[in-house]
Amino acid sequence: MNYLILGKTGLRVSEVGFGGIPIIRLQTDEAVAVLRRAFERGITFYDTANAYHDSEDKIGRALGGVREQVVIATKTTRRDAAGAAEHLENSLRMLRTDYIDLYQLHQVAQPQDWDAITGPGGALETVVKAREQGKIRHLGVTSHNLAMAVRLANTGVFETVQFPFNFIEPEARELHEVARGLGLGIIAMKPFAGGVIDNAALAFKFLRQYPDAIPIPGYDSPAAVDQVVALFEQPNEVTAADLALMDKYRAELGRQFCRRCEYCQPCPNGVMITPAMGYPIVAQRMSPAVAVNFSRLPMESVAKCEECGTCIERCPYELPIPEILKRNYDLFERQRHALAAPAKEEQ
Repeated sequence: MNYLILGKTGLRVSEVGFGGIPIIRLQTDEAVAVLRRAFERGITFYDTANAYHDSEDKIGRALGGVREQVVIATKTTRRDAAGAAEHLENSLRMLRTDYIDLYQLHQVAQPQDWDAITGPGGALETVVKAREQGKIRHLGVTSHNLAMAVRLANTGVFETVQFPFNFIEPEARELHEVARGLGLGIIAMKPFAGGVIDNAALAFKFLRQYPDAIPIPGYDSPAAVDQVVALFEQPNEVTAADLALMDKYRAELGRQFCRRCEYCQPCPNGVMITPAMGYPIVAQRMSPAVAVNFSRLPMESVAKCEECGTCIERCPYELPIPEILKRNYDLFERQRHALAAPAKEEQ
């Protein structure tokens, strides 16, 4: 494993990090095993958030004994000083630490977010005070809005910027140029585009061309950790065949696809949005019979959608989620009816 300095923070981190969302799905003992395996394999940078359910608690349990050997980054979505203070104290408690290496203002995507953060009683008051107190050591920001991310990088407030980056969404290269010029550390979220890139080797062939952008993939097993670390132990070579395959992924996915960030959840009507949004990928990779059976529960939940718009307001990519769900449900129904037809003919 190679290590580098994360921009002007001075923090020394592994060239690939650990994203804290997938361990939400695991039992605590399973998550602890994955985290400890990552540490054993040389991963020292761990990114989570107050909003990631019990992710912080699992990281605290797994890495409390090696706290000084790891760099922990977490986040708050709160825009007000009191809310940010509450999140920070909760993070410190869950992570079992008295300081956060990198504290990030999370998903600052619109000008009104920044206005609230920097206004009287805004979250910036809390994080600046916490840095003075030693509760946080460095301050960063995350966003899914490229123009806003560039603006935030130029404020002079932050030492790192985190933004989606993968071969389907390479636009962040513009942001990276700005960040490098300002000495900001670069963190690349969604290296697998929220799970739609199912070829880890291809994903990291692209990302390793930008060694100062630290990718933070999620892992749900010790084997997944081993797979990613093994890729970083090999020389990186991007071939013409690799580039052609990247183009194929882009053509198949288009621009309107779910990154499985789950910010849209929970649906007030009980729609299982995330798996239902991914049905076309399931249908493409599996036979119709397997796809229909595998996705039956989330796809049948789509009927509960009342198009209230709550999910659209929450989505950082501003996807027309009810519209996409309807298209996906129509595909599911066509496949289900096609499978049922032969069975009726045999009766």
